[in-house]
Amino acid sequence: MIYSTKAYGDSMSGSTKLSGAYSERRAMPRFSFIATADIIEPSTKTRISGRVSEISRSGCYVDILNTLPKGTPIRVRISADGRTFESAGIIIYVQENMGMGVGFVNPAPDQQQILDAWLTTLAGE
Repeated sequence: MIYSTKAYGDSMSGSTKLSGAYSERRAMPRFSFIATADIIEPSTKTRISGRVSEISRSGCYVDILNTLPKGTPIRVRISADGRTFESAGIIIYVQENMGMGVGFVNPAPDQQQILDAWLTTLAGE
C-alpha cells in the first residue's frame, strides 16, 4: 500500500541532520511507506519478516523485533501494491527491539524501476 506523499529530507537543498543516537546525513528524500519486508541473511539462511515504514532510493526502515547486527549483508524483498522489489542490502543501523535501517546495494535495473515507480507515486509526480 502506498501510504503517504510526505517526504523527509531534501536531496536538492542538502541532507537533513537527525538528532539522537541514530543521527546521520540523508542524501535522498525518504517517504512514509507501508509494505511487507522479508530479510534473508545469506550465510545462515536466516529469514525474518517485518514491515517497511519508510523508504528512499537508497534504503528503507524495517519495523522488526528481532534485528540483525549493524553491517550484516542481507537480501531484502519488499512487497506492496502487487509488486515486489528485491535487492542485496546491508544493515546500516539498528534500534534494538524496534527495527533497523537497510541500505540497498546495487539493485538490478528492473528492480530499480519498481522502486522508482513507488517513489514517483509517493512524491506525487
